[in-house]
Amino acid sequence: MNPFSELGLADTFEVDVKALEKTHRDLSRALHPDRYVQAPAGERRVALERAVRVNEAFRAVKDPLSRAEALFALRGTPIGDGKEPKPDPDFLMDVLESREALSDAKGEKNAAAVAKLKAAAEANHERVLAALGAVFAKPEKPDESAVKLLGKLRFFRRFLEEVSDVEDDLDAT
Repeated sequence: MNPFSELGLADTFEVDVKALEKTHRDLSRALHPDRYVQAPAGERRVALERAVRVNEAFRAVKDPLSRAEALFALRGTPIGDGKEPKPDPDFLMDVLESREALSDAKGEKNAAAVAKLKAAAEANHERVLAALGAVFAKPEKPDESAVKLLGKLRFFRRFLEEVSDVEDDLDAT
């Protein structure tokens, strides 16, 4: 399934989230089961199936990571377990250092250090999103370096979730 075409959108990484939400709302209203109460069973089933596809497409396009994965797939670039290139050693070292620093900050209950790590991760996350936007702005099939960006995006997302958990723990104490 092409989530972009399911929503009537162009296959692009840059998405106007407010317009996407409006499109989803409009399609959801048009496909709502209440509109098909008097319709034949086949028509109700088709509308329900389409509503499910629209909801799945909306979730895929709204989320930048899922959107990138969909665009890689649409452009014939294999992604997923065992299909992606190994991360650069320098990036892996940065990952280890970031995780250690977060662990240290948590152990020391150092909210300022956590905030600093969060700000750095958010900035890196935004840089990766911008780089992916540039990749998908070109019509060519993405290369290995573009696929590595996907791995970085996954890391920064997970790391920011970990930071959020640490912030919650610090707020609770």
